Amino acid sequence: MATKLHHFLVAQFFILLFLSLVSCEREAAITESPPNIIIFFTDDQGYADLGSYGAKGFETPNLDQLAAEGIRFTNFYVPATVCTPSRAGLLTGRYPKRSGLHEAVLFPFSEGGLSLDEYTMAEMLKDAGYSTSIIGKWHLGHQQEFMPLNQGFDSFYGVPYSNDMDNHYYRNIDFQSPPLPFYRDTTLIESGPDQQYLTKTYTEEAVRQIRERNDKPFFIYIPHSMPHLPLHASPNFKGKSELGIYGDVIMELDWSAGQIIETLKQEGIYKNTIFILTSDNGPRVGSALPLRGKKAETWEGGQRVPGIITWPDKIPGNQVNDNMVSTLDLFPTLAKVSGSQIPDGLAMDGLDISTLLFNPETTVLPERPFFYYARNGKPEAVRLGKWKLHIQKTIGWNTKEQGEFEVGLYDLETDIGEKTNLASQNRAIVDQLSRLIKDFETGLE
Repeated sequence: MATKLHHFLVAQFFILLFLSLVSCEREAAITESPPNIIIFFTDDQGYADLGSYGAKGFETPNLDQLAAEGIRFTNFYVPATVCTPSRAGLLTGRYPKRSGLHEAVLFPFSEGGLSLDEYTMAEMLKDAGYSTSIIGKWHLGHQQEFMPLNQGFDSFYGVPYSNDMDNHYYRNIDFQSPPLPFYRDTTLIESGPDQQYLTKTYTEEAVRQIRERNDKPFFIYIPHSMPHLPLHASPNFKGKSELGIYGDVIMELDWSAGQIIETLKQEGIYKNTIFILTSDNGPRVGSALPLRGKKAETWEGGQRVPGIITWPDKIPGNQVNDNMVSTLDLFPTLAKVSGSQIPDGLAMDGLDISTLLFNPETTVLPERPFFYYARNGKPEAVRLGKWKLHIQKTIGWNTKEQGEFEVGLYDLETDIGEKTNLASQNRAIVDQLSRLIKDFETGLE
């Protein structure tokens, strides 16, 4: 009897050991499975339009908590001052001039869009086995050939361009745009939607897609229509902030992020989801303080935006980081962490910053230039290290009041507001940075 009991206990031990090893392997497999990816992309939200960046007059508890659980960047940039080129840069990892979308934005009367020859982030992730969707504002071409389902996305739920183009009359060319189209995939499901419900509608769709997902890792791109003018908030948020409708809109966007994050947690996938929050450019009516400038300007306020990245399984929390990064870096970084492949010979302008994400306290990125392009598509400035050089200015400079624009050099470490022009004391640096712009432009021709 004792021998049988001994054999039974030994057998039980090995069964438990086997089950334990299988469980560990399963947990390891889950941990090492490709991360889900969400890019929460707001429209015209300023650098100071989040609580964690110093917002006043409204609260953003969900996004502030997101910042506490990951990395909040203080030098996070987009490659354009307005909508269309910024979105092209995000989805290709390339300066918009490479795709020919660097001049102004696309309108309801525009015939072009993002070339199908461009290899988008959605195509890259889809090729790596991801399901891909966009919920919100596209603005990279409303003709069917340029729409999301031809650019790597499995599904599209939203609008093809900005909300201010809804039923807008363009007097200078005598063009009447239609009511704002709202699509599911390629089907027009509504014309002129009630804009006070846009944020709510996008959020509900994102929650639904997460809950009804298949077994693939997913990439959900959520380019919200707000806070682009005209401003709209749902009844639950109207009058909620001290700042009026703009604050109400931001608070609803914060709610939107909170709903999505809560759903990820309920589904048990939050820890293995990369959540990226940023804006397409600086504010039209919000705040970029202490930065100078706003949307459509190449002063810092036009292109330095909020930037928060979390991935609880991999990225340490409660980090504030001053390395210079941009949305151009997201393409190669997400390629690395998702196990995707970038085609050989594809000219990329971004940098894989995954090492920085995993080790933000010790990683210092290599010094590299960042180029600022005006709304008219011309290069106006470059940053290298702490120095920023402005060579011309089309918007954000009043010649009648300020005189002819002079080349400006600013030390962004000590003068974040770009107030003191140091060009005359640093001619060698001015020459060096001027050459950088000229050489980069020549390389793009």
